[in-house]
Amino acid sequence: MQPLLSSLEGMTSMFMASQPGPHTAQSIRLIIEQLRGTPMFFGKVEDHEAEELARLIEEKHGISMGLGAIVDAEDFKPWLHDARINGKIEDFYWSRYRRLLNMKGLPKSVIDATDEVTDRILDRLGDPRNNSRWSRRGMVVGHVQSGKTQNYTGLICKAADAGYRLIVVIAGIHNNLRNQTQARIDEGFIGRDTGRLAHANKAQRQKIIGVGQFDQREFPVSLTNTLRDFNKATATTNTSQIGQYNVPVVLVIKKNSSTLKNLLEWLKEHSVHQGTQMVSQPMLLIDDEADNASINTAYARDEVTRINGQIRELLSLFHRSCYVGYTATPFANIFIDPDTDDETLKQDLFPRHFIIGLDAPSNYFGAQKVFLDARDQHIRLIDDNEDILPMKHKIDHPVDLLPDSLVRAVRAFIVTRAIRNARGQQASHASMLVNASRFTEVQGRLRSRISDLVGRMRDAVAVDAGKGRAALRNPEIAALNEIWEQEYAEADGADWSAVQARLHEVLVAARVVEVNASKRSQALDYDQRGEHGVTVIAVGGFSLSRGLTLEGLTVSYFLRNSMMYDTLMQMGRWFGYRPGYEDLCRVWIPADGVGWYAHIHEAMDDLQAQLKRMELAKATPEQFGLAVRSHPESLIVTARNKMGTGRDFPVKVGLAGRLIETTRIRADQGQLDRNKKAGQVLAGALKASGLTADYPSRGTLYSSVPVDLVRDFLRVFRADAADPLTDPRLMSDYIDARAGDELKDWDVLFASAQKAEAIDFGSEGVAMKGFDRSVGENDLRQGVLAISGASRRVGSPGDERVGLSKDQIDLAIKSFLGDRTEESAPKTLPPRIFLEVLGRRPLLILRFVVPNVEDEKLKHLLPKSVLAWSICFPLSNVQSGTVEYVVNTIRMREMFGEEEIEEEALGDTE
Repeated sequence: MQPLLSSLEGMTSMFMASQPGPHTAQSIRLIIEQLRGTPMFFGKVEDHEAEELARLIEEKHGISMGLGAIVDAEDFKPWLHDARINGKIEDFYWSRYRRLLNMKGLPKSVIDATDEVTDRILDRLGDPRNNSRWSRRGMVVGHVQSGKTQNYTGLICKAADAGYRLIVVIAGIHNNLRNQTQARIDEGFIGRDTGRLAHANKAQRQKIIGVGQFDQREFPVSLTNTLRDFNKATATTNTSQIGQYNVPVVLVIKKNSSTLKNLLEWLKEHSVHQGTQMVSQPMLLIDDEADNASINTAYARDEVTRINGQIRELLSLFHRSCYVGYTATPFANIFIDPDTDDETLKQDLFPRHFIIGLDAPSNYFGAQKVFLDARDQHIRLIDDNEDILPMKHKIDHPVDLLPDSLVRAVRAFIVTRAIRNARGQQASHASMLVNASRFTEVQGRLRSRISDLVGRMRDAVAVDAGKGRAALRNPEIAALNEIWEQEYAEADGADWSAVQARLHEVLVAARVVEVNASKRSQALDYDQRGEHGVTVIAVGGFSLSRGLTLEGLTVSYFLRNSMMYDTLMQMGRWFGYRPGYEDLCRVWIPADGVGWYAHIHEAMDDLQAQLKRMELAKATPEQFGLAVRSHPESLIVTARNKMGTGRDFPVKVGLAGRLIETTRIRADQGQLDRNKKAGQVLAGALKASGLTADYPSRGTLYSSVPVDLVRDFLRVFRADAADPLTDPRLMSDYIDARAGDELKDWDVLFASAQKAEAIDFGSEGVAMKGFDRSVGENDLRQGVLAISGASRRVGSPGDERVGLSKDQIDLAIKSFLGDRTEESAPKTLPPRIFLEVLGRRPLLILRFVVPNVEDEKLKHLLPKSVLAWSICFPLSNVQSGTVEYVVNTIRMREMFGEEEIEEEALGDTE
């Protein structure tokens, strides 16, 4: 959007926010028309531009945001309401920040929700007017790239208004993320450019930014700046600014043991020189990406443990302190033992006082949209990398050429930037992410090859782009045209002539940079202002995977194979907000990765739903922690946090309300035959029992099947030992504990595809047609059939409804949708809403899978068909809702592999 239109949008949003009541399409256009008549805009905004702006604002202000869920400690006592009524709290810092959010064009409903949620968080922090000793621990769970920084900036503003005088933000383990976070705090809380303050002369020192534009009376003191992390000498020279703590003091530091050591030493020294004035001030510590490096894993990797100890020591220095961890992947934090306190360091970081789940706004571009609802639009598969850049490679791996899929992705990015410019978005930033190796040296080689590619395109466009249709004789321009035809020909404002006319300005501005720990690394500088925004292709690894925001991220190329939930979700930098260009966004990713992300989304969605259930049940954080630890999927996270112990440890696993499937089966023909035989025996026993079969569209259904028949089948069937959830011991223990009541009678479905050849099952009356499913190529090379398909599901969407009545299905859907509109509701309903229907029977589904693979060289390894199963467990009323599962180092290596454990334990090679 042009700067003038951006200003008009901001002023329109501010006028709308100042006027009560909902706005209509007519009222929005009236405000725009009135502003067009002012000297600033008179004669400068065309009618069609004003109309496009009105439609954009209509779209934005149709966006909604829920208030999330809260799990509180039993001793929670609210204080904020009374403090406000008694006039003990000002509204200076928050009112400035709210005006900034308005000016940025955020919908009023989203700003109002942020206001309410940050009030809820502040109310659960300690009352800064309470002079007795206290400490609070809490956690805020958001979504990747969904506005957590915006949320905690709002919280900082409100905490400062309430009386907190020392605020520490721990922002990631890399300089680039710390610098980016400092810039956000400068804009949203401080109101001045701290980098300019640190190095400019007096005449330049007052560079006012962000909230400083609205009120310049009480600037907070910052002991860090956008150019430099905390430094004792620099901080000491600023102590005169701290004075009597009339204004808050803020530090944005890196999550690094040396930085924390310096801060601790400075605080101790300063407290000695200044009495106890500093440590007696109420202190708020914000831990961004709280699941990364803050957890006390207490094993050989003592660097991580040291950081945990330093954070705890920092909190214990202050008489009154609050710790709030922000994360999108909270499993690791929930696994902190709430009883592992230390006499010296006091409480560990378990969120014992509150856990708050943030809802994402309805326009959030997250896993639901990318990997489920609009997968075909946004996802492109990488299947050509193994000979050029294999998933597993060494630090000296050469990059002599790029996979064709990466070449196509780079060209797509150039085309999308041209389309965005044609849409009037040239002043906005545009980024591409390339995350294909954990080695900085390989990242450097990739950057060099991509730079060569961009250079060839730039040269071709400079010479031939102005030749009209004749330009297509140039092979580089013809290749860009081919990408346009295949990907974007139907996009709004994207006719080829408009794209071709913009290619030169795009390629002249395009930069290819490394973002990593090497000396070649370059900062992602999005502070440029002017007619054109930044156009950048960022090549990196771990540095791109945690917290760092890539402004205007449009195209991503992701070639990593981690199985860990938090690692995968954090690497998903493509999540976020894409106003005006969501239709252009593309993610290149291996087929296995698509399945993992869809699968993980369901697990994270389930976690948020569980948080809401716990809120209704008035559960405490400790009770919620127990529930999460028993979530079947959290075995992966458990292993991640315990993998260095080298000893056995028990895990409590709960299967109630869960869908378990045999997504991994050994490609051993003898075992496959035994599995098939077990299914035949079950079918024969059902027919001999006299039970009547029904024939729904999904296959052959038997109802009220005795549990013993199901147990006999599961005792014989074997999947892959690396899949803990299908372990026959786990299944047997869980079913045995409930066989007398809840799991006494089952529904059994022999599923059959609609259009396929029948498979001889050897059982009269049971006709089964196989389901095509892709399998992972890397797993197949290791003798494992990872039968997941694109959705990482053995079964088909809707299987969970089998055995339910129409009324039960309708009620489950209605309860899930609640007040959501048809537009904001997900197109793919989560299976859990049908698993949680009260009174339903457990459901066993058997199906034949016909595995397939893209690589012709691997097809000889495939069996013709594989029997697989799915089990839908209903909710349980059994008091002990879990069974114990023992994991040790050997078992973990079976589950995740040697290299996977090594990489995740030691972190990225950067």
